[in-house]
Amino acid sequence: MPDEKPTTDHVARAEKLVHASPDAVFDALTFSGTDEDIMFGATVTSDWQPGSTVTWAGEWEGKQFEDSGTVVAVERPTRLVVTQETSTAGGETTTHATHTITYTLTPEDDGTRVVLEQDGNDSAEQAEQFAANWQASLDGVATYAERG
Repeated sequence: MPDEKPTTDHVARAEKLVHASPDAVFDALTFSGTDEDIMFGATVTSDWQPGSTVTWAGEWEGKQFEDSGTVVAVERPTRLVVTQETSTAGGETTTHATHTITYTLTPEDDGTRVVLEQDGNDSAEQAEQFAANWQASLDGVATYAERG
């Protein structure tokens, strides 16, 4: 019986109503620098042009990390698509995964609804873990955008 590769078709999803304009939310999503509310305080570096590199460097659960990706699409202020290559150390092995993250922004009476979808997850459980992390990340985006 051949080894089966894990499927990567599980999608993590997070959603948040942000009490700010689509432009303010888009500014938060495309922030470069370091802010405690953006990506858990990681330093984000990019010029946010399609084809450009984006990096996230910081500390997660007591360990230093640096993830990188590519800006795929920028449709201000309604859609942002990036890839993110992550490395996860587990024991003596390190696994690498590339995810596509799509942010969709929709204006509403009370602000902007942000929907984030991340593909490339190996299991429903992994998608759930990422969804919880992304929900916390969107909470930070909301804090940043709402403080104006």
